[in-house]
Amino acid sequence: MAFLNVVPLEEALRIVDGFRERLARREKEVVKLEEALGRVLAEDVVSPMDVPPFDRATVDGYAVRSRDTFMAGDGNPVELRVIGEVNAGETYGGELGEGTCVYISTGAPLPAGADAVIQFEDVEREGDVVRIYRPAYPGLGVMKRGSDLAKGELILRKGKRLTFKDTALLSAVGMSEVSVLRKLRVAVVSTGNEVILPGEKLSEGRIYDVNGRAVSDAVRSAGEEAVFLGVVRDSLKEIEEAIRRGAECCDVVILSGGASGGTRDLTAKAVSKLGRVLVHGIAIQPGKPTIIGEVNGKPVFGLPGYPTSCLTNFTLLVMPLLSGDIRRERARKRLAHKVFSVKGRRQFLPVRIDGDKAIPILKGSGAVTSFVSADGFIEIPENVEILDEGEEVEVTLFGA
Repeated sequence: MAFLNVVPLEEALRIVDGFRERLARREKEVVKLEEALGRVLAEDVVSPMDVPPFDRATVDGYAVRSRDTFMAGDGNPVELRVIGEVNAGETYGGELGEGTCVYISTGAPLPAGADAVIQFEDVEREGDVVRIYRPAYPGLGVMKRGSDLAKGELILRKGKRLTFKDTALLSAVGMSEVSVLRKLRVAVVSTGNEVILPGEKLSEGRIYDVNGRAVSDAVRSAGEEAVFLGVVRDSLKEIEEAIRRGAECCDVVILSGGASGGTRDLTAKAVSKLGRVLVHGIAIQPGKPTIIGEVNGKPVFGLPGYPTSCLTNFTLLVMPLLSGDIRRERARKRLAHKVFSVKGRRQFLPVRIDGDKAIPILKGSGAVTSFVSADGFIEIPENVEILDEGEEVEVTLFGA
């Protein structure tokens, strides 16, 4: 089957977005906060409380009524009587009257009547009396109730994939559980007569499966569940059966290999028999021989067999489907040496970062180390044939 439907990358991404919207409507489940890292929020989260829940001191010092200090000066100190002490985790039972103060620790709630905290370095204390040489103002040394987060404030949006910062935020408002989307189940299949699993005996002409391991773990790194269905041979019947199994047990099916349009590349034929092919070829390099199809309403991806092509296209096409609102980090670097590209073909070139340099990796898409040693990739537009040494480029960084 030849390339029947080569499309620009933008069109392929529009198709992926359609699948993404559909998958975002999957079932919800409530999980404990300690199990929520990497999960996708099923609904908006509003703060159930004020943070902090009380006015609190931001320094160690003396809680005062600021109006009692307004006349303080270097030559005219104000004297206040110390009537107690309050530490973090405690409350002060009384109320400040005129001319009084309370020693207070950082994080402790302000006593009733106090509206400022003067740090202890700025006063002189003798017995139960402190001398203040500068006037305080309302709010000095104080973090007001709700100044960090207000009760009812939207703190996280539906569709957010939870990072450690997000779970810290949820912990800060006392949430022990959170509503998330069910994990996507992603079927992963490697194809090819030459491909065998690691641990098997390697004979002449055979290679170990790289893509099955890499794609499965990339799916898991995106917070979803990978189901590896093994290696299938270049057989229309075997590939059909693998796709059928994947579409039955999973939400997404990913195959690597068998997409180039050659006489022994059968993925497109299998998808056509079971469902429909939406894309057979994308105008990018590497990774032109990529299939996007649909079987039983489930997205099916046929990625190229070469590891760099496979994993670059996984990053471009599949990761946005899985990753909620993930935003890939980018870095501005300078190209270490001149690069030539094919005019008319959009190229994604793997690079290694060394300081402020982006070093192109030119071993080719068939080399495992092209992807493994890369920190990210640069995009070369269709109308560009040469990037000069020292030219500034934007590197899209791979995840950890």
